[in-house]
Amino acid sequence: MAEKAKKPTEEVNEAELIIEAAPEKTEKTEPETTAKAGKRSAKAIAEVEEKQAKEERKADAAEAEEKPKQHANPTRSRLERQGKNFRKAAEAIEKGKAYTLVEALELATKTSPVKFDATVELHINLNVDPRHADQNIRDNLVLPAGTGKSVRVAAFADDKVGDADVSGVEQILKDLEKGTINFDILVATPANMPKLGKYARVLGPRGLMPNPKSGTVTTDVAKAVKEAKAGRVEYRVDSTGIVHLGVGKVSFGKDKLEENARAVLTSLKANKPASVKGTYVKAIHMATTMGPSITIATSEL
Repeated sequence: MAEKAKKPTEEVNEAELIIEAAPEKTEKTEPETTAKAGKRSAKAIAEVEEKQAKEERKADAAEAEEKPKQHANPTRSRLERQGKNFRKAAEAIEKGKAYTLVEALELATKTSPVKFDATVELHINLNVDPRHADQNIRDNLVLPAGTGKSVRVAAFADDKVGDADVSGVEQILKDLEKGTINFDILVATPANMPKLGKYARVLGPRGLMPNPKSGTVTTDVAKAVKEAKAGRVEYRVDSTGIVHLGVGKVSFGKDKLEENARAVLTSLKANKPASVKGTYVKAIHMATTMGPSITIATSEL
């Protein structure tokens, strides 16, 4: 009976041993999100993230381009960028108005913003094409009231010329050989012109080479020197068809400046090419050195 009684206890103990020997159940864990290789590897994820970052940057850049660009400092107008004296002078000129020549001269003498004796300039825009020989307008004239400038005139002639600052072929050639240019205008006779050929590259770029069209190659050298001293000027259209020419100094006053300006306009009118049909003068402007521009009515020419 005792042995039979022991069996249940042994069975229990064996069951406990079996339970203790059985491995403990562990909680299920989710598999790792990354693997050593495959689509979900660390390298693949990094590439995807980098690609997304690039797309976001492109989207931000496109959005920024669509927005209107704003300057930190707004761009100022040309007048606002000028000096105080210039702006004050410009207030006296009515914008968009075309003045008569007399009115423009009165304004020019009053609105010069500089302390020195400024030059009064004419700028005439002509309806010409300088590439055509007949429309390449060029002429010279003596201003009735002079230019207001003291010019040094050299006479390249065999005989001495009293009014010239420098005269004589030999003397001028010696100076040119040394590289000395002590004149503003050079007048020569046709017979002596070949002697200047050697120095054409020196005189030409400076605008000092004598030319029959400018009146500096003539047989009457004494007359040409006198006219140059009196205020002979030369004008020529530039590549855009505009003539730029000074007509005197502010100190001349309105009357003398008008005489000079009328002489220039008359010369331009006389040189109108026959091939130009319709409008000859596009625009006329007047200004002093460093001063504001004044529009003149084209009917003045």
